Amino acid sequence: MESGKKAEAGPSTTTRGGFDGKLERKRETTENPPVEAAFIDDDEEDDGDVVDNGVPVAGFVPGPLLSLKEQIEKDKEDDSLRRWKEKLLGCVESDLNGQLEPEVKFHSIGIISDDIGEKNTPLPVDESQSGRPLFVLREGSRYQLKLTFSVLHNIVSGLVYSNTVWKGGVQVDQSKGMLGTFAPQREPYVHTLEEDTAPSGVLARGTYSAKLKFEDDDRRCHMELKYSFEIKKRS
Repeated sequence: MESGKKAEAGPSTTTRGGFDGKLERKRETTENPPVEAAFIDDDEEDDGDVVDNGVPVAGFVPGPLLSLKEQIEKDKEDDSLRRWKEKLLGCVESDLNGQLEPEVKFHSIGIISDDIGEKNTPLPVDESQSGRPLFVLREGSRYQLKLTFSVLHNIVSGLVYSNTVWKGGVQVDQSKGMLGTFAPQREPYVHTLEEDTAPSGVLARGTYSAKLKFEDDDRRCHMELKYSFEIKKRS
């Protein structure tokens, strides 16, 4: 496994599709995926309004976006407060360049399964691997996707993912979830998505295509990965 800081449990919401033996059946559940503990949790927003106990508050105007360098320099004369901010943010002043826009850099995608163990693929995927299945599972296997990523320049707020799966051109599954809000730090974050179960049966076997997408609450797309995987008969 890669070195990095693993996300810990916290409040979040995941909506899942029905990826099982009955490919046409859909379901939605609310679960609690892990959320990084070293950051401040976000309330879910709707159309840019602040949410208070689940109710959007109209007319909220957010303050101006400040770079981390500006935020630290505001209290530069207070050495203890500056060190506290650097410890909280996981960075030091020399790492900051004043850039406002946060950047999420993904290093690898992995699959953890009771069938094949753990397999990690560096990102971006090598051109020689293009068109090949990212992983192969046996029907009925339990598995999880694992991402390793770094946050640069500024705090990324409300990072969410969606993972959509197709078979033969027909959408058979979609899962969505909130990862959380992350501050820049020198060590990469490691985040494991919700566990799922590969479908079983003759119709479930074969090759699937999928698209994994990550956006923040400003609708910035930080990664969109198209990949494929295969489900084989369990011997």
